[in-house]
Amino acid sequence: MRKAIVFVCVVFLASLIVSAAVAQDIKVGTLLAHTGPLKEFGPAHQKGVELAVKQLEAAGLKVSLVHEDSETSAIPATNAAKKLVEVDRVVAIIGALASGVTVPVAESVTIPSNVLQISEASTSPLITVLPADKEKDFLFRTCPSDALQGVVAGKLAATYNKTAAVLYVNNPYGQGLAENFKTAFEKAGGKVLAAVPHDEKAAESYTAELRKALDGKPDILCAYSYPEHAKVYLKEAIEFFNFKSFLFCDGTKSEDIIKAVGAENLEGQMGTAPGSAGGEPFVMFNADYKAEYGRLPPLPFITNAYDAMAVIGLAAYRAKVKGLELNSKNIRDNLRAVANPPGEVIKPGEFKKAFDLIRAGKDINYEGAAGSVDFDENGDVITPIEVWKYKQGKLVTVRVEHEF
Repeated sequence: MRKAIVFVCVVFLASLIVSAAVAQDIKVGTLLAHTGPLKEFGPAHQKGVELAVKQLEAAGLKVSLVHEDSETSAIPATNAAKKLVEVDRVVAIIGALASGVTVPVAESVTIPSNVLQISEASTSPLITVLPADKEKDFLFRTCPSDALQGVVAGKLAATYNKTAAVLYVNNPYGQGLAENFKTAFEKAGGKVLAAVPHDEKAAESYTAELRKALDGKPDILCAYSYPEHAKVYLKEAIEFFNFKSFLFCDGTKSEDIIKAVGAENLEGQMGTAPGSAGGEPFVMFNADYKAEYGRLPPLPFITNAYDAMAVIGLAAYRAKVKGLELNSKNIRDNLRAVANPPGEVIKPGEFKKAFDLIRAGKDINYEGAAGSVDFDENGDVITPIEVWKYKQGKLVTVRVEHEF
């Protein structure tokens, strides 16, 4: 009797495993920041990914998500990425947010393992040249390089200021943005008096760094860090140095900073960030996100996270229709076919329409919530750069720049 029960249990478990395998087309990992200096952004990005998955599944593609916390730090993120690749066997990873995390994860885990990685928020120009071997074409991003944001920020700052200092997080993101800002600002006639790095790990005080940055009495201080850094040193700049003129970026476009520093201290202060092209694709995404979660936070890169999952799903479905194994390489090989012209335009949420066209042998061109997801040979895209400001305790778009 006992043997019969064991046999039945084994058969039942086997059937469950087979059913799960049949139900699941692909398994995708997320490597987002839920702790560390970028923890404010991770939950909203995850919701963007999950919204895309819900819509893809409604259209006919089954996706299993495995979430890991990057901790906004290279070592724990690399360990988490190894788990996603070696244990969970994901076909793609969405993330990380910080360029200082994305680069080591790509170099030590995803590229050597031939696993597709799409960052929704890593803007360092360094990512453009990774990997050196273009046969290892497994690193993409749905956000633009800071080679673009730096140009817009430099021109913006030079409109109102003759001198600037930069306080930046010492990683590929902060370094790249600071360098590109300096080039653009000085080309427009300004002068950067100091560029002072600080550690990636959030500190209790930044008075030493502020003293160096503000020594030359700059007209403006660029806060090129993450929320957990900036909410400390902005408050110190105001309280200890009586300095209140700042220029912000995507990393410091933050509701947590408003709470920490006070809306009155930020009123009218401006910044830049990769933005959305607007139009119908964004309107459709915005409506769906609000319907699902009640509110779309005014934080950067939520749209880009959604777009990353969208193109992975569309590429996977195209590979599936072609009879290919749904592995990372085959999904990667179909990315540009679904994201770039030519083809019928597919907007956010129109995945059933996309799948019908793919089955009919038609080309599609996904136009994302953040803008066109037209991957170049380096896996880069060009999306607009937003000029924004703090206004009455809110984050408000001033304009969107399309020309650089």
